[in-house]
Amino acid sequence: MIQAYSEIAGLTWPQFTAISRLVKQRCGINLNQGKMALVAARLHKRLRALRFAGFSQYLEHIRNDADGTETTAMLDALTTNVTHFFREPQHFNFLKSTVLPWILHQHDQDRRIRIWSAGCSSGEEPYSIAILLRSTVKNLGDWDLRILATDLSRQMLKLARQGIFEPHQLRQVPLTLVRRNFTPCKSGQQISYRIKEPLKKVVDFAQLNLMDPWPMRGPFDAVFCRNVMIYFDKPTQQQLVSRFWKILAPGGRLFIGHSESLTGIHHHFSYQQPAVYKKSDVSEVGRIL
Repeated sequence: MIQAYSEIAGLTWPQFTAISRLVKQRCGINLNQGKMALVAARLHKRLRALRFAGFSQYLEHIRNDADGTETTAMLDALTTNVTHFFREPQHFNFLKSTVLPWILHQHDQDRRIRIWSAGCSSGEEPYSIAILLRSTVKNLGDWDLRILATDLSRQMLKLARQGIFEPHQLRQVPLTLVRRNFTPCKSGQQISYRIKEPLKKVVDFAQLNLMDPWPMRGPFDAVFCRNVMIYFDKPTQQQLVSRFWKILAPGGRLFIGHSESLTGIHHHFSYQQPAVYKKSDVSEVGRIL
């Protein structure tokens, strides 16, 4: 099998193995041999940018990357950032119908809402959450609302902070919500849409490697970590799910991607609906194998 992957587009098997090991160590992403062609194609852009003749030079450069600049650029190139507004709408329906009423009841006195979008990409997910809350919660301005939005990619975070989207990126957003939450603006020769300031102000973007220590303490009422764990092996998923449980408030919800599952992971969450789990009370604690 390895012989079939001996070299792809100038990337040798030992070089691919070294890159895979480094990526696993740095951010937990598991690059199996089926990803060799993808790695070669995406890293060729870095080779051209740095004017390297081949992957040997590039690996040497990575090994001597003291400040981590090129390592971050490499991870940016290798990670997939596919997202859109209100992706997996069943989650947003559940957030509106079930989770938000629970949050508002729980925090009726302190008026505090905390939600984390882990793996926020270019910002569509946290902005979707903010739009939903703005259209659902009466007197939202009286609440202390913060949405933490983190991602590994600095390039994606830069786009997210700008909050400017092209018309095709808003195809999942009803026109009434576009008019209420976005301002038309010129972007070159075309019209784009900028998220309005009241929504931008409630979202805090930060660069975070999920494998590193987390600087925030929580607790969060809900955590969205969707279509992220598919890149991790089971031991890494196990570790991450345990950490999410600890940082969620009792009764808080964990949203994962519909292509993901907690099957095979020891945890104390109770199943709510596809890809939604609740941090159970002690009396509800169970295990899903």
